[in-house]
Amino acid sequence: MESRTRELKRTDIIVDYRGEQYVIEMKVWRGEEYNRRGEEQLVDYLDAYHKDKGYMVSFNFNRKKQIGVREIAVGGKILIEAIV
Repeated sequence: MESRTRELKRTDIIVDYRGEQYVIEMKVWRGEEYNRRGEEQLVDYLDAYHKDKGYMVSFNFNRKKQIGVREIAVGGKILIEAIV
């Protein structure tokens, strides 16, 4: 079941662990533009949860994909993105 923000937006995963909440967005890779929109969506969720750091997992099924983890800044927030 997807969690919801106060504005009733659905988030993919919220992990509650030791008193902290971790906001995680999951996407299937459909290109740079789609990925950028996913990052903006995650920033909106972080605003709703009053968090400065969030996580995004992108599932890329391309043969020549570049997998890995990177940290980027978007909209004043820190996003940790993993491409698998």
